[in-house]
Amino acid sequence: MNQLRSVKGTHDILPDESNKWQNLESIVNAVCAQYGYHEIRTPIFEETGLFSRSVGEETDIVSKEMYTWEDKDGKSLTLRPELTASVTRSFIQHSLGNQSPIQRLYYMGPLFRRERPQKGRQRQFHQFGVEAFGSEHPEQDAEIIAIAWQILSRCGLANDAKLNLNSIGSKECRIDYRSALKDYILPYLNDFSETSQQRFKTNPLRILDTKSEKEQMILKDAPMITDYHSTDDSAHIESLKGFLNAMDIPFEINHKLVRGLDYYTKTVFEFNSLTLGAQDALLGGGRYDGLVKTLGGKQTPGIGFAAGMERFLIAMDESENEFNRSTPDIYLVCLDEKGLSNSLKISDQLRKNGFKVVTDPLRRSMKSQLRDANKLGVKFALILGETEIKDKTIAFKDFGKGIQKTILQSEVINFFDDLTN
Repeated sequence: MNQLRSVKGTHDILPDESNKWQNLESIVNAVCAQYGYHEIRTPIFEETGLFSRSVGEETDIVSKEMYTWEDKDGKSLTLRPELTASVTRSFIQHSLGNQSPIQRLYYMGPLFRRERPQKGRQRQFHQFGVEAFGSEHPEQDAEIIAIAWQILSRCGLANDAKLNLNSIGSKECRIDYRSALKDYILPYLNDFSETSQQRFKTNPLRILDTKSEKEQMILKDAPMITDYHSTDDSAHIESLKGFLNAMDIPFEINHKLVRGLDYYTKTVFEFNSLTLGAQDALLGGGRYDGLVKTLGGKQTPGIGFAAGMERFLIAMDESENEFNRSTPDIYLVCLDEKGLSNSLKISDQLRKNGFKVVTDPLRRSMKSQLRDANKLGVKFALILGETEIKDKTIAFKDFGKGIQKTILQSEVINFFDDLTN
């Protein structure tokens, strides 16, 4: 019988990796809470029409990558390939806009796209993201970008990240620009790939995002969308630039930056890693002022971003920062069965005071337990043997400083509080 294995494009998050995920999740939770954002959790599958209406029928996601099936009642369902549409559907369905003029939301969870697995992107992958509904003003854009910057900073990635910023303007602006861009590209169209030629017909702005050096050379003298901005478009991006400067968030204007989904308008942005190579996008987002109305709600402006968690963790690994290490503080060695009750009691008291404590349930020798403590990378050991049980003491060992001493069992909590403060 063949051994059962995980499906191509999926992977197990094993115990030696899960602490990294927990660290990243805790950073996202903490930063979002600081800005007054609240977590939202939506179903893993939705009606297919939600994504075809929001993301766009002609995008690769909808046309090639979605996991879609017909349910028993004949309804078409899809595993969510992105989360902004799901969050927007929930915003409309539950009338969240009536509860507060500004809705600040964030999420974390798995997504599904049937694409070629690559570094940092599987067919089941994970994202965290932030969405804000209600404000059309550039200070809302600045807040969203500031949250992204704070998360990058907390993860130790800000020094190796670059913020690319652009404005793709209002809908009216893009109609005129799309026509000018097609006029420029048409004489060279045969020099473009089949994918770019298809985009020429359906969404020519997406061609600006091509990774082909040959195509980028052709596009270097293409018209820029800023030449077609309305007065409001120009004022919006200029105000945003001023706000980012005020918060000391560095950025570069990238006139070729577009987002891959149809619902974006005005501000678009992307944080890229300087260490990840070709697949360097860490986080991206933008404004989607028409999406709520497109999905059947009242006209409501919105802006947000999403980040691939796998790619974030790869970047954190390569930066070798402290957030990847989650080790116990104390290993409590018990060498006598008579001391187990005391050992468990002391361990429980230490945990209630915020310390991470590991005990040995195998009743191994002191040598084996200390070897295990070293393997786990703990800072301190407490040793409870026959003599300590009799004297109501416990031996303390500092692995880093090589210090050993004996303390009273009744003073253990106070001792560690003093040691770590």
